[in-house]
Amino acid sequence: MPRRVILDTDTGVDDALAILLALRSPELRVEAITGVGGNTPLRHCMRNILITLEVLGLKTLPEVASGEAHPLVRKLNFSGDIHGSDGLGEATLLLNPDGSRTYPDSLYTISPIHAVDLILHHTSQYKKDLTLIAVGPLTNIAKAIIKNPQNMCQIREIIIMGGAFETGGNVSNVAEFNIHADPEAAQIVCDSGIPLLFVPLDVTRQALLDAEIIQKYASQGGAQAKFVYHSTSKYVDFHRQGKGINGCFLHDPLAVAVAIQEDLVTLVPARVDVETTGNFTTGMTVSNLRCYPGANKNARVSIGLDVHKFLNLFTERVLA
Repeated sequence: MPRRVILDTDTGVDDALAILLALRSPELRVEAITGVGGNTPLRHCMRNILITLEVLGLKTLPEVASGEAHPLVRKLNFSGDIHGSDGLGEATLLLNPDGSRTYPDSLYTISPIHAVDLILHHTSQYKKDLTLIAVGPLTNIAKAIIKNPQNMCQIREIIIMGGAFETGGNVSNVAEFNIHADPEAAQIVCDSGIPLLFVPLDVTRQALLDAEIIQKYASQGGAQAKFVYHSTSKYVDFHRQGKGINGCFLHDPLAVAVAIQEDLVTLVPARVDVETTGNFTTGMTVSNLRCYPGANKNARVSIGLDVHKFLNLFTERVLA
C-alpha cells in the first residue's frame, strides 16, 4: 500500500523536482502539498507548485494549500541568486516563439483551508499512516505542533531536508538554509516528540545531477525533462560559477527518495537541537553523531548515501 505523505515546500528549483519525484512514485500517495515562505515569497511558492503540477498532466491531484509567509519571529531572506527572481530559475519568464509564456500560471486552484489546518486535518484522519516530508523552513509544521501537539504526535514521522552536521553550512559557516530560515520553528519540531529523520547537507551534497544528463533527456522532447532543463539552468549556473560543479545538488528530491526507499541512506540515532541565539551559529544543527549511550535521542540523521541508486531512481522517475 502506498505511503501517505504531505509535502511541505517553499517551492524553489529543487523543491519543484521533489514534487515531480513524489507524484511520479507509486510508493507514495501525496495527500497534500503545502506551501511556506522560504526560497521565494509565498505567492511565488504557490504559483510554482501549481505550474509543476501542470507539467505532470495528472488527472487526479493532491490538495494544495497556502501556509505561513514568514518565520515565527524573524525576517525571511530569500534565495533569488540561487533560485531566480521567480523561485523557479526564471522558467516562468520564458516565452514561446509566438510570444506566449512557456509556463503560464496554472488554472488549478489553491484550497481555501490554511496549510496548518490542512496538515492537522490529515494528521487527525491518518495518524500513524501519515508522513510529513518537509523540504522548506519548518514554520507550517511548528505552527501545527503549537496548535495541536497531541494530534501531531500521532503521525509516523517527519522527514526533514535540513541541517548540516559534519559539513559546513550553505548560508553561514555552520547553518543550512531551511533550518536557518526559521530556527525557532526547527527547535519546536525537535522538541515535539514526533519521530524525525534528517536528510542534511552531509548527504544531499553527494546527490549531484550532471548538467549533461539534464540536457540529454531534455533534447529527447519529454515535457518533464524540458521543464527540469528550463528550471535548473540558472541553478546549474550558480553551482558552476560558485562551486566549479557542472550540475546541481538534488537536496529536496533526496528527502522524497528517502520516503520511497529508506535504505538509500545510512542512518544513525541522535539528539538534534538547533541554535537560536548564537551570533555566528544561528540555525546550526547541534548533535553528537557518535551515539553515546543514554543520550536523549529525538531523531535519525542521514550520514551516508548510495549515490548511484538514488540518481538512477531520480532519472527513471523524473527525466526518462
